Amino acid sequence: MFVAVTESDVRLAEPEVFTAFHVVRPADMTPEGLAAALAGHDVGQLDGEDVLVRVDAVRRLAAGRVGDDWEDGFAGMLAYADRKGWLTDDGAAVRAHVEIG
Repeated sequence: MFVAVTESDVRLAEPEVFTAFHVVRPADMTPEGLAAALAGHDVGQLDGEDVLVRVDAVRRLAAGRVGDDWEDGFAGMLAYADRKGWLTDDGAAVRAHVEIG
């Protein structure tokens, strides 16, 4: 799954794919523009070159688009991220690298 960010929209793409997680931004979007879009949609914040994506925002963006078993898959993804050190200490956000798309 990935978080697709534009100046006017933030959406969750491929929410059923639990083996990858990243943020995609347009080539012409600056880091400041990315930070503003993430904050404006209450999705996360920049942390160096990565984004800390709020776990509750992922759930919100997936709501109504995924099946009943999605939460189990997402929990597994978060457990993997935690083992890798990609989950914040409080479990509220998961680290994602940024790709230009």
